[in-house]
Amino acid sequence: MATSDIASVQAGKTWLGHPRGLFLLFFAEMWERFSYYGMRAILIFYLTKHFLFGEDKAYLLYGAYTSLVYITPVIGGYLADRFLGPRKAVLAGGVFIALGHFLIALTEGPGGQDAFYLNGFYLALASIIVGTGFLKANISVLVGELYPRDDARRDPAFSIFYMGINMGGMLGPIVCGLLGELWGWSWGFGAAGVGMLAGLVMFMWLRPWLLGKGEPPAPQHLRAPGAAGLSQEWAIYAGAALGVVAIWLVIRYAELLGYALLGFSALTVLYILWRSFATLGKVDRDRMFAALFLIALNPLFWGLFEQTGSSLNIFTDRNVDRDILGWVVPASLFQSVSSIFIILLAPLFALLWTVLDKRRLEPSSPAKFGIGLILCGAGFLVLVAGAAMAGANLTPVIFVFLIYLFHTMAELCFSPVGLSAMTRLSVPSMVGLVMGTWFLAMAAGNFIAGLIARTTGSGEAGNVTQVLDVYKQIGWFSIIVGGAVLLVSPWVKRMMHLDSIGSEERA
Repeated sequence: MATSDIASVQAGKTWLGHPRGLFLLFFAEMWERFSYYGMRAILIFYLTKHFLFGEDKAYLLYGAYTSLVYITPVIGGYLADRFLGPRKAVLAGGVFIALGHFLIALTEGPGGQDAFYLNGFYLALASIIVGTGFLKANISVLVGELYPRDDARRDPAFSIFYMGINMGGMLGPIVCGLLGELWGWSWGFGAAGVGMLAGLVMFMWLRPWLLGKGEPPAPQHLRAPGAAGLSQEWAIYAGAALGVVAIWLVIRYAELLGYALLGFSALTVLYILWRSFATLGKVDRDRMFAALFLIALNPLFWGLFEQTGSSLNIFTDRNVDRDILGWVVPASLFQSVSSIFIILLAPLFALLWTVLDKRRLEPSSPAKFGIGLILCGAGFLVLVAGAAMAGANLTPVIFVFLIYLFHTMAELCFSPVGLSAMTRLSVPSMVGLVMGTWFLAMAAGNFIAGLIARTTGSGEAGNVTQVLDVYKQIGWFSIIVGGAVLLVSPWVKRMMHLDSIGSEERA
């Protein structure tokens, strides 16, 4: 049978009405997120309880790390667009991430801020940051490549893909949190590395399910001689290794990274605007402007949402009654609650969008963003109300579950919808760059989250009122901005020109 015939037969194989490649990417991303969220669940406690950082320094370092893992996808997206293709980029990213997690496990040390072990920790963070740059944006691009731009299955597909993210997000904090808090930090971080290795094995083994998607745009160029006598492909990997060293050198200056992030963000947006004006027609240019509008909302949403791993994590540890059926649940395990809710609710949201689409009642992507911001703000206000009801006592744990419920519904209106919109609105030559910029905006949100966490005092003695005051302010602010987004959403929807996407692709 000819190669084209084999591809045609394989393309017809679907699970639940979707290409099998979607489920390969589902499981690969699940294991990557297992490693990321497992590490994130114990990172703030590792910084404060093992390295004995003060909370101000710990939040700043936490925010710098979580922002950098969303900055580097801009570079990874560009390299995939121009040279590697998404598939090779995802594979390289997984290798760097696994190495980073194992390095943390091996450099735990006796505790305290010993220079040798602390620098080993920084080097491990740098490896994870570079690996995430290769993997994070490009695996979402691969999902988009499985569907035509006007395929109604795209939003449901990204919701299903998002379930994979959150299965990893559910399992990682439980496994790594229990091992890290109860057995030893190296066990928790080592388990995160094993999770990433599992994802790599699956991604390589089931590669045929991708049906040739995500390959390099010019494979012959990758084999051409590059720097230092290496092929172009291996020169890129060597450059990534040097990038690990560079990030290791600067990650200790976390506050300066915030300014670098702002400058890098501005330059990236200016570059996209320049390309939009210089190379695109009016319709595609309008779509890029709509994409940038959605991207601009990212820092606000994630700045609020990402209190989860920092201030809310510490607040749960110190100020919440975590006794459930006689067991005081480790605070890190609550990091899995949001993912559990997503697993339960994502199929319902995917079904809801499909049903509403058939009846022509589905909210537009900008309207979903507005709804998400309102729900995010409401979650904070619910927690504040619960703490006020408790008075001088510990906050009942039900209110932690409620804030995660509201934030989960907000996330389902925001993140999978945004991933789908970026791949739909981008022109093929810029899809990796735009997806990377989406994650760059998330980086800004994560850095902002660290700054917000520093203002809370995070539950230190006498500061609980301060935490709740901050949560109340950001809650109302998010609701007001969400309402404004709903008002302008019809205008943004017109700029998306959704009625002509399918006809353009078929032409």
